[in-house]
Amino acid sequence: MRVIRDYEFVEDKDKGASVAIGNFDGVHLGHQSVIDIALKEAKAYDAPLGILTFEPHPRSYFSPKAPAFRLMSSEARETRLEKLGIEVLYEMNFNEGLSELIPKEFAQRIICDGLALKHVVVGADFCFGKGRAGNGTDLQLFGKEMGFGVTIAPLIASGLSEVSSTSIRKALYEGRPRDAAKQLGHWHRIEGPVIGGEQRGRELGYPTANMSMDGLHLPKLGVYAVIVDILDGPYKGTNRGAASLGVRPMFGENTVNLETFLFDFAGDLYGTHLSVALVDFLRPELKFDGLQELIDQMAIDCDQARKILG
Repeated sequence: MRVIRDYEFVEDKDKGASVAIGNFDGVHLGHQSVIDIALKEAKAYDAPLGILTFEPHPRSYFSPKAPAFRLMSSEARETRLEKLGIEVLYEMNFNEGLSELIPKEFAQRIICDGLALKHVVVGADFCFGKGRAGNGTDLQLFGKEMGFGVTIAPLIASGLSEVSSTSIRKALYEGRPRDAAKQLGHWHRIEGPVIGGEQRGRELGYPTANMSMDGLHLPKLGVYAVIVDILDGPYKGTNRGAASLGVRPMFGENTVNLETFLFDFAGDLYGTHLSVALVDFLRPELKFDGLQELIDQMAIDCDQARKILG
C-alpha cells in the first residue's frame, strides 16, 4: 500500500483511484461497506482502490485539549486498511489551509486537480469543507461538474442500532469488547511499540510488554483476555495472553498504560510493535493488600484467559 500525504505532489501512478472518503476511526463495518462500494467502482474503472482520509483527525485539530477519543492510531488504521486490500492511502495533512477550503474548493483542488480521482464513495452522514458546510448531495453536483463519480452509501445497522464509532466507544468503555467487535467486524486492537516499564511484572514472575495509551479512547480499566500479534522483529507472529489496562493502583501510579503478559513466551520485545486484540473483559482493576494476593490473582486471570482463548 502506498501512502500519499500531500495532494499537490502526487505521481501520475498514484492518481485516478476510486476512493472511500472519511476518517475511518476503527475501520468498522460501516466503513467497510463504503470501501466495498469503492472496490466495485475501482474494478469498473480499472482503477486503484484508495482511501482519502486526514491526519490529524479534524476533531483533534479543532479541539486539541478535548479528551482522547480515537479508537486507533494512524499506524493501526494503516495496518487495518492494508489488510482490506487498499492500494493507495491518501492521508492528507489536516492543517489550517485545508480546514479553510470551502466545499467546492475541496472538490476542485483535492479530488479533481490534485488526485484526479475517478470515483468517490461517502457515507450518508458525510460532511466536508469549511464549517462542514458540504454534504454528499453537494459532492454529487460537484462531481457532475468536474468529471468524477460519486456514490452515497447508506448507513448500516448491527442489531437494533446503527454501526458507529460512538457506539463502539460506548461498548468498550462498558467492558463489552465482543459487542464492539460485532460492529467493528474484527477485534478492537491497541497497536504500538513496546516501551520501557518498571519491570515489576518480571519480578513477580509475569513479565509484561508495556504500551502507551496516549491519544486513544480508554476501554474499561481492568484485565482482559487478549490475542497478541507481534508485527516485526525475530518473534513476529501471533500469541495469546492476558493484559492489564490501568493505572497500577497498588504502586501509586496514575498514567494509564497496557501491560500484556504473553503465554508460553520468552524473549525481549522492547521496541517491537504489537497489536493487542481485546477479546474478553475478565475483571476490573483492583488494589490488593499485598504482593502475594496480587500474584495469586494474576494466576487466576491467566487461567481464565487461557480457557476463553482456547
